[in-house]
Amino acid sequence: MKLLVLSNGHGEDTIAVKIIKELQLVDPTMTIASLPLVGEGYAYHKANIPIIAPVKQMPSGGFVYMDKKQLLGDVKQGLIQLTIAQYQAVKKWAKGGGKILAVGDILPLMFAWLSGAEYGFVGTAKSEYLWKNERGWLPHTNGLDRFFGSVYYPWERWLMSHARCRGVFPRDSITAHSLQKFNIKAFDVGNPMMDGIADHDFNLQFDPYENHLKLVLLPGSRMPEALENWQLILQAVDCLLASSNYQFLFIGAIAPSLPLEPFIQALPSPWQECPNLKPALPIRDKKIVNFTAKQGKLSISQGAYADCLHYGDMAIAMAGTATEQFVGLGKSAMAIIGKGPQFNHQFAKNQSYLLGNSIQLLQKPEEIVNKIEQTLTNPDYWQMIVKNGTKRMGNEGASHKIAHHLINQLMK
Repeated sequence: MKLLVLSNGHGEDTIAVKIIKELQLVDPTMTIASLPLVGEGYAYHKANIPIIAPVKQMPSGGFVYMDKKQLLGDVKQGLIQLTIAQYQAVKKWAKGGGKILAVGDILPLMFAWLSGAEYGFVGTAKSEYLWKNERGWLPHTNGLDRFFGSVYYPWERWLMSHARCRGVFPRDSITAHSLQKFNIKAFDVGNPMMDGIADHDFNLQFDPYENHLKLVLLPGSRMPEALENWQLILQAVDCLLASSNYQFLFIGAIAPSLPLEPFIQALPSPWQECPNLKPALPIRDKKIVNFTAKQGKLSISQGAYADCLHYGDMAIAMAGTATEQFVGLGKSAMAIIGKGPQFNHQFAKNQSYLLGNSIQLLQKPEEIVNKIEQTLTNPDYWQMIVKNGTKRMGNEGASHKIAHHLINQLMK
């Protein structure tokens, strides 16, 4: 049996790898390959999963739909030739009798349909929460969107309802139930995004920094935007150190696919490297880099992502998947609106619809001081976000369930 996994982004690649590992446990004889349609597929390389076609990191990071000006830059860098080569590889795979799993949005879903093979779809990008919640439509949703009846447009639903589509796995219950009304084989199995996060082994017996407010810093995973986001986050950090009496522990969770040195070089002069931070953090990363400034401490990690999320009390976040996973743990994130191409105003607004009150938007970094003060003095808010995180992001175990569905529905 042969399966090709298509995905379109770092977060989607990571989710795809989780599902692949479960498939390999169920059927070790299965031939599995991958094709990241956006980026270079770091997660696949790390997991030793073969990639069947050329890949390349484009200037837009795959977010041309967020900023059309980025499209020209991608075309100049060879987007058209790359897309043709990838499409030809997918068609060749299908002609050889292989099946396809698309992970992400309409791009891998369209590739899967065009291949002519049977396929499944894991929808990571869209949720009915973008337009409505359990009580009904959100105020910003326009008449045309309400007429369509679902956050998935009719052409997307057509691809999901096609006879060759053997199963659709939305990211939450509200979306699965909505698609089922359109006679789509949508399975409500949870969100694979939380696998390896919600069930991560982080049993903190003693917290040496229990008197510190621990803020996880999440700048995203695409360069150069991640570095620009990091600089905005550092401005917020500086405002907190200058205007608050709290003791702070900042934890920079930098994607392992990114070079670390530019993030260190971006630190302003008050930060001084501290090779032997004492007491040591309970974050299991031997290469963690530590700094101190005023009443704050900063640790930057690239090797213990899940530990960082669990250890943090709150997050300053300008990321996609990472922000959602943090919220899924029942925690609160402050998101500074950036310039994009990914984390711009529209993306941030959509993320706030998706995650509800668990995320709070900041127009400027300096707004974080008052926002954190308000949040820390509102006990009702902390109770609410624990329930909201689970509802919006689901429980762990979805990758295992998706793997079994694929074996039974797609690979038989």
